[in-house]
Amino acid sequence: MALLTQTFAPDRQAVVIGASIAGLVTARVLANHVDRVVMIERDRFSNGEEPRNGIPQGHHAHILLARGRQLLDELFPGLQAELAAAGAPLMDFTGDVAQLAPVGWLMRAPSGLTTYAASRPLLEARLRARVLADSRITIREGCDVVGLLGDHNRQVVGVRVRNRPAEAGQHADDENLLATLVVDASGRSSRTPAWLHELGYPTPTETVVNSFLGYASAIFTPNVGFQTSWKGMYVQPAPPTDKRGGVIWPVEGGRWVVTLLGMGRDYPPTNEAAFMAFAKSLRTPLFYEAIQQAQRLSPITGFRATENRRRHYERMQSWPDGFVVLGDAVSAFNPVYGQGMTVASMSAAVLDRCLAMQRRRLGDSALAGVSRHFQQQLARSNATAWTLATGPDLRAPDTEGAPPSWLDRMMYRYLDRVFVQATRDAEVVKRLFHVLHLSTSPSALFHPRMVAAAMGYRRAVANRVSHASSTPTRST
Repeated sequence: MALLTQTFAPDRQAVVIGASIAGLVTARVLANHVDRVVMIERDRFSNGEEPRNGIPQGHHAHILLARGRQLLDELFPGLQAELAAAGAPLMDFTGDVAQLAPVGWLMRAPSGLTTYAASRPLLEARLRARVLADSRITIREGCDVVGLLGDHNRQVVGVRVRNRPAEAGQHADDENLLATLVVDASGRSSRTPAWLHELGYPTPTETVVNSFLGYASAIFTPNVGFQTSWKGMYVQPAPPTDKRGGVIWPVEGGRWVVTLLGMGRDYPPTNEAAFMAFAKSLRTPLFYEAIQQAQRLSPITGFRATENRRRHYERMQSWPDGFVVLGDAVSAFNPVYGQGMTVASMSAAVLDRCLAMQRRRLGDSALAGVSRHFQQQLARSNATAWTLATGPDLRAPDTEGAPPSWLDRMMYRYLDRVFVQATRDAEVVKRLFHVLHLSTSPSALFHPRMVAAAMGYRRAVANRVSHASSTPTRST
């Protein structure tokens, strides 16, 4: 830790640690509140739209929930048209995606819950270009943040940056970079707990729920003559009897990202023959039949860092001014539920509101107290996504984490009934997925229409066959 007596940077400068989705949307928001934003990124970016080393999950299916798509459209006007021009049009998540839940195929019906059919590298590259078009924002590539700078009041006033040498044998230089506000958006690998310890703060408590889920993914191009009523497919695991699932997600260029997944350490393999055999073992033959006719364009890559991890910064009795943490650095979710990019966008929106409120109360230069207030507001914002991710994981027998409470188990039974109704009731599907896409409060699950459906359900045995051979027709 370095101690400095200067408590404010020249002008109002913010530093964002990390330049992935969370960092980019945060930088865009901060530009409304400070004079300059400097993003610090370990990677060096290529000119293309390919997965990069710092985002190993970039090879796998990435789904932006409807709430995240809405927020990105607000922050980056015209993004939807830009992605469509790149070959990534909008998809209706309940109308265009065939979804095999543990209780059977969900009814397909348009809901207005639209999302981009785009790969993670394409979306990130377009957001980065938009952010860098703002002259107030810069990115320093190939740099590591190795510590926080604090003053004698333990307020954060900047970061210590190490410039990675471009070539082997070159010396790595350190420098101090002052800032009015530092944001850690560095993801799961965040070093904030260690940095806070260096400043004299306690280590935050953590909650971890790990279902030991693993991915294996590759890019495919569908057969020219392949025809189907769906644009994407999601086969969910059905623990405890079936731990396997898969996603076929369309992306730009008329390609598919095909991701296989397995819970409870039933990890999908990365060699082709075993990959295809795993796909053939899923609860529906339709998944295997689709990719069997397709051509694989990329190597098969695996990914296993999927545990839900929540760092409870909101519970700390004291917190340094001038420093906030968001995105996966605070709450990382099992990526199978597709919440990460959406929660990152929601986190940036929370920061925007907190800073705007602070400016109205105390003026442009006053940040005292806003950092701790933000962490508390962020925890509330993240709570729904955390519950939606950990609830299904905790039902799997191999999951490590605090066992569900009596109330949790009652909720699971209620949701089971809702999902059964979603196999045959378009209105239930729409209301359910507005909650799952973080577009409305979970209280919507208890709307009289939903309660009546759940209480009057009859288990759809014919739709719960263990090897579903056809998808439901699309309701209009």
